[in-house]
Amino acid sequence: MIEDELLKLRFKLGSEDALRRIYEKYLDYLLSVAMAFLNDAQASEDMVHDVFVTLAQSVDTFRVRGSLKAYLATCVANRARDRLREGKRHGDRLAADTRPAPQSEPPEDRLICDERAREVYAALAQLPDEQREAIVLRIKADLRFKQIAEIQNASYVAVQARYRRGLDQLRSLLNGRL
Repeated sequence: MIEDELLKLRFKLGSEDALRRIYEKYLDYLLSVAMAFLNDAQASEDMVHDVFVTLAQSVDTFRVRGSLKAYLATCVANRARDRLREGKRHGDRLAADTRPAPQSEPPEDRLICDERAREVYAALAQLPDEQREAIVLRIKADLRFKQIAEIQNASYVAVQARYRRGLDQLRSLLNGRL
């Protein structure tokens, strides 16, 4: 996307306005990616904030050859993976929380949407880490299998298999409603 290429260049040149625009453009997207991993609104907000703070501090070393969106999603995924590993070491269970739905929807639609989101996030949390990560990066982060394979340090075929097995398991956990 041309706008992203300009934003990357302006950011690299030290433009605070470029950083602000990147933040505004990708905040909601990154929060939804983080929520799909963590199932905890506050932890997701904190993590995305940390990603942007790190980005702001990296202006001197910032180099992104591909998509800015994919780069930021990868940063969130890596932090989420670290957070989940840390939680497992300490025996933490992630909360079944969700971000509030946009206020433009009727209240009953928000309730239904929130309930469905909670169900899906709870089911995602039950999947093995590699399957959950493949699904989230493919569906929420809109990354290609090749990109996911690089992130997971796995083969293209292995990532496709994780994705398919994870979707099958999700369907089972959600009683076929996926």
